[in-house]
Amino acid sequence: MMGSPRFPMPLAATAHVTDARDKPLRGRTVIGMMEQGGERMNSVMRKRPTIHDVARLADVSIKTVSRVINAEPNVQQDTRNRVLVAVEKLGYSPNVAARGLSGQRSYAIGLVYQDPQEFSYIKQVLGGALAACEQAGYSLLLRPITEPENRLLDTIRDFVRQSSLEGIVLPVPLADSRDVQMLLEDLNVPIAQISPRDLNPNFIQVFADDEAASHSITSLVLEQGHTRVGFIKGIDSHGATGLRLAGFERACREHGITIDGELIVSGHFDFESGRLAARHLFEQAEPPSAIIASNDDMAAGVLFEARERNISVPEDVSVVGFDDTPLAQRIWPPLTTVRQPIHQMVRSAVDRLIKTVGGVSIDDGPTRFSCDVVVRQSTQGR
Repeated sequence: MMGSPRFPMPLAATAHVTDARDKPLRGRTVIGMMEQGGERMNSVMRKRPTIHDVARLADVSIKTVSRVINAEPNVQQDTRNRVLVAVEKLGYSPNVAARGLSGQRSYAIGLVYQDPQEFSYIKQVLGGALAACEQAGYSLLLRPITEPENRLLDTIRDFVRQSSLEGIVLPVPLADSRDVQMLLEDLNVPIAQISPRDLNPNFIQVFADDEAASHSITSLVLEQGHTRVGFIKGIDSHGATGLRLAGFERACREHGITIDGELIVSGHFDFESGRLAARHLFEQAEPPSAIIASNDDMAAGVLFEARERNISVPEDVSVVGFDDTPLAQRIWPPLTTVRQPIHQMVRSAVDRLIKTVGGVSIDDGPTRFSCDVVVRQSTQGR
């Protein structure tokens, strides 16, 4: 397991180095019409594109380009599309610092995360957030939380004020903190929550459909002929824990399988708790022929414990994980698991957050994303 790196100050995940002046300069894009040998030829000297180049290509005013880039309302969709196509074609990137100075805005979104159990999850969160920020010409500032719990609110308050954040992204477990929500509401900072436990139509929220995904992968195991299936839960306070258990139980009921409480064991989303849970399941008078763990780290612990006991996977017991972290493909046998669209989820949430701070009216509230079952060598039929 990897903890979060310790950084005393926010990290700028992207830097915009476009010209701070953002005004036409001769020689930046020069189109010279030269006659040579009786033929006209275009000589184009390309430097960093400007907002004027975008306006010219899109056949709109500079003010319209600025309104589109800043995600302001009241721009017709076809006009907005022309500007975005021109931005993409030219590779134009607005200068965040210059825009902030001229408009008293920071164009900065913050991402605060707290000691991830698996850093690959935060890596996917960063990728989605960064993609949305780059598309809109915003900076993304990171703040790993390593301070003691009693310093949490002060740390986030200082981060928001020092960085002049316009919005903030909260993955779990911070997405579940009511104290953090109240603080950011008091600071008038819009929030995007990633997989929070509780639904709130007043916030931008994105979820993986954990219940449906767990139902699908449990159904896969049951349809392979397994009738005695163990299930390892995650941390009870984590919103996904109850949903994944609910999906497991629904699949069992639909397949006529009696749910045995002795086969449901608590874990902590880490390798060691997966080992301990597997030990409990393997030592039962009638061990399960399949074990579903609520994340890949705990499933890896199950594989380790099985090997220690000379239990073959998948011949003697099938093992399933959840999340499709890089670990799922690097251990043996590779894990059958569930893949969540984390990058897509976060990019959608940050895109909506940027539109909100830019004054664009959006549909707030929760958005659910479906997951995919990935079948590998850790499962087989009975």
